[in-house]
Amino acid sequence: MNPAANTYVEETGFGFWFLQSHVWQHHVLRVAINDLKSLAGANVPAAPVVLDAGCGQGKSFKLLQHAFAPSQLIGLDADPQSLQCSQTEASNAGIDVQLVSSDCAAINLADASVDILFCHQTFHHLVEQDQALAEFYRVLKPGGLLLFAESTRFYIDTWVIRWLFRHPMHVQKTAEQYLQMLHQQGFEFSPAQVSYPYLWWSRAKDFGLLERLRLRKPKPTGERDETLVNVVARKPVEVHR
Repeated sequence: MNPAANTYVEETGFGFWFLQSHVWQHHVLRVAINDLKSLAGANVPAAPVVLDAGCGQGKSFKLLQHAFAPSQLIGLDADPQSLQCSQTEASNAGIDVQLVSSDCAAINLADASVDILFCHQTFHHLVEQDQALAEFYRVLKPGGLLLFAESTRFYIDTWVIRWLFRHPMHVQKTAEQYLQMLHQQGFEFSPAQVSYPYLWWSRAKDFGLLERLRLRKPKPTGERDETLVNVVARKPVEVHR
C-alpha cells in the first residue's frame, strides 16, 4: 500500500487514464492555467520558483513553463507511478524539473522556498486538507502566490463523477467554503483574484448540452451552484501568525 494512502484518495484506473487525455490537457489544464495567469495579472514575479503540488503525470509542466518562465520547476506527488510518468513527460519535453515524492500534508521542502505554488484539481483528493493548506503557506515565500483551482462538491458529488472517479466525500466543499478556508489560513485575495468558471465538463448532469443547443440560458454567477473556483491568493509580506 502507498504510505500516503491514508492522507489522500488515489485515482481510479479510469481517472489515471483520463489524466493523460487531450480533454484533460486542453479543456481542463490549459484553461485553468490561462485563467489563473490572468487573475494574477502583474503580480507574477520574474523567474519564479514554481511548485506544482500534486503534479500527477506532469501534463502541466509545459504549460507552466510557457506561462511563468520559472527559474526552477518542482513537481510534487505522493504516487510513485505518477512521478515516473512525470519524469518521462519532462524528459520528452526537454524541461528540467525537480521531482519530489511527498504528500501535500507534509511537503519535503524548506520554509519560504517557493514563489508560486500551483494546486490544480488536487485538493479534493486530499483527506488532510487543513494540514496541506498549512504546508502550502509554510513553503511559500512572503508575498508568494498560491494558484488554486478546484472543483466544488456540486461537481464532485454527482453520479457520473462518483461512478468514474474516487474522492474523500466527507471533505468536499463549496466554493465559498474553500475561499473561507484560504482566508482562515492567512492568505489574502480580493474578488478580482477569484473566478467561477462554469465550463461544460463541470456540469456533470448534462455537460451544458441544453445551453449549447440554445434550449436554455446559463444561470449567472450568484444564481447557480458553482462547480469550479479559481483563486490567486497571496501570502502576506508581513506575516502575523
